[in-house]
Amino acid sequence: MKLPYLKKKPEIKSCHNIEWEDNYSWIHQKNILEVLRDKSKLNPEVKEYLDQENAYAEHHLKDTKNLQKKLFDEIKGRIKLDDESLKYTDHTYEYWTKTTVKGNYSIKLRKKIGENNIEEIWNGDKEKEKIKTEYFGVGDLEVSNNDKYLGYSLDLKGSEYYTIRIRDIKTNKIISKEIKETSGGITFSLDDRYIFYSKLDKNHRARKIYRHEIGNYNNEDKLIFEEKSEAFTVSIGLSSDEKYYFINTSDHNTSEQYYFNSNEKNPLPKLILKRERGVLYSTSSWNGKFYNHTNKDAEDFKIEITDSLENQDWKPFVLPKKEVLIGGLTFLKNWIIRSETSNALDKLFVRNISTNIEEELIFSDEIIYVPGVSLTQRNRDTDEVYLGYSSPKTPTKVYKFNLANKSKKLVKKQEIPSGHNPENYIVERVEFKSHDGRLVPLTITRHKNTKTDGSANLLLYGYGSYGNSISPSFSSTRLSLIDRDVIWATAHIRGGMEKGMRWWKEGKLTNKKNTFEDYIYAAKYLIENNYTSKGKIIGMGGSAGGLLMGAVVNQSPELFLGIIMAVPFVDSLTTNLDHSLPLTVGEFDEFGNAKENKEHFDYIFSYAPYNNIKKKIILIF
Repeated sequence: MKLPYLKKKPEIKSCHNIEWEDNYSWIHQKNILEVLRDKSKLNPEVKEYLDQENAYAEHHLKDTKNLQKKLFDEIKGRIKLDDESLKYTDHTYEYWTKTTVKGNYSIKLRKKIGENNIEEIWNGDKEKEKIKTEYFGVGDLEVSNNDKYLGYSLDLKGSEYYTIRIRDIKTNKIISKEIKETSGGITFSLDDRYIFYSKLDKNHRARKIYRHEIGNYNNEDKLIFEEKSEAFTVSIGLSSDEKYYFINTSDHNTSEQYYFNSNEKNPLPKLILKRERGVLYSTSSWNGKFYNHTNKDAEDFKIEITDSLENQDWKPFVLPKKEVLIGGLTFLKNWIIRSETSNALDKLFVRNISTNIEEELIFSDEIIYVPGVSLTQRNRDTDEVYLGYSSPKTPTKVYKFNLANKSKKLVKKQEIPSGHNPENYIVERVEFKSHDGRLVPLTITRHKNTKTDGSANLLLYGYGSYGNSISPSFSSTRLSLIDRDVIWATAHIRGGMEKGMRWWKEGKLTNKKNTFEDYIYAAKYLIENNYTSKGKIIGMGGSAGGLLMGAVVNQSPELFLGIIMAVPFVDSLTTNLDHSLPLTVGEFDEFGNAKENKEHFDYIFSYAPYNNIKKKIILIF
């Protein structure tokens, strides 16, 4: 079958007095946001090429059809399709979700406290059939405080433009106008007369918060807040004590927050702290006090406390620690739970409010695991929480944990229907030196029978952007590789926050190449220590991780057997130069502003995968 060919239509581009040729710039459409809404507007020549590529792949993979089915059935066999979540107790009802063998979407259920009658308030498969669509994505599912209304948002085209609807649960009828082109989130007012939501602008950025009166079909919704900067996006949420609504506006590097009382008839958001470039903060309220989680004068965050937002007098509550990322707070009447991350490992701590004594919550004998906490009920007057954990070899376990007497009861365990024995797997955490001597964590998972003599194939996963940390959690899908003697390694490279904010800073802007070097040195470490050999590594990353893949395979192709790029960000220079795209302006503090800063331009141009493809002959011995 003939290899698909995309026509070259050379265009000479220039910026900062530098010219370069781009043979494929013609595929970029100025109306790309319209294409997201209506796929028929995609350039026909581009569509034809994509169809040819798919056909080409289908042709060359036809001999693997049986293996594909075997792998699919294997992966599916590890998923408990008929499953239910743990219950969450609201004021009047217990709420939970379930999935079924036949359905593709979740079902939301509830029953009154103390009663046995179960009520189905949402069924995704029935909704799909009702609206006659091939696909939809759910942005949010929220029940009103009085338990009468269901607010839900749907995206029918995969464009991430969500339409909000409000339904009367009892009658199953829509009771308000559709609200289109939102970011999807729904927040009910405490009196259930209104919902708050954010609207997307022409560039797909959420920069306005509106209040919609339930039952309104005609009048315009009231604008509550508008962000003027094109780089910032907004969101709104209710405080833990339900006394305030907080509006957060931020980019990846800077944030600002506003608040108004939850009982305000005409909300007038008030500023908490004026934005400062590079300062992130998030304020919460509990029991008459306000807590501020911020990195101001504390690179890896700290938490401060004050009695008032009108007369702020911030005092230390949790002090900063070097290369230890201080997380946010979860409040109960008598307890405050918080998290920390250091060296790519998370920890949970609980503080007794009456004694002010804090201790770490340890509930696994494993060294490498991911802990989590969630509430069991809306009423915070309780000592019980859900505590869960998983590890690369252990499926998720959730306990109902009593913070007062330390008792715990296993209430949910992730079932692997086809069977799973954690003792068949070995999980290692090692550190290796990168190009500049920095120690980088590496999590390695393998079957106990897999040899470490260099003969094994290995998948090396990486991301390294936006401060996103990659946690060493369980994945049943990976087992299909690991059970076939493929070692899975996750490199916790710079650009994430596995070792604090500095870890992020050392992997962004004009430090971005550290991300690539860390990954390459991870591959070299794995080869030198006989986990695998040169030419037996598959690299894998998606989105910004796809940028990583493109950069490292351009730089060191001899290390790899292949590369998996999922929606890869490989034409990063072109994207950065186009300020009309939804994400570009908000990412100047992550990748730079090549259009207006020559240093940024030169740096991005030097690594952008699309601009640095070279013909190489690779010899592997």
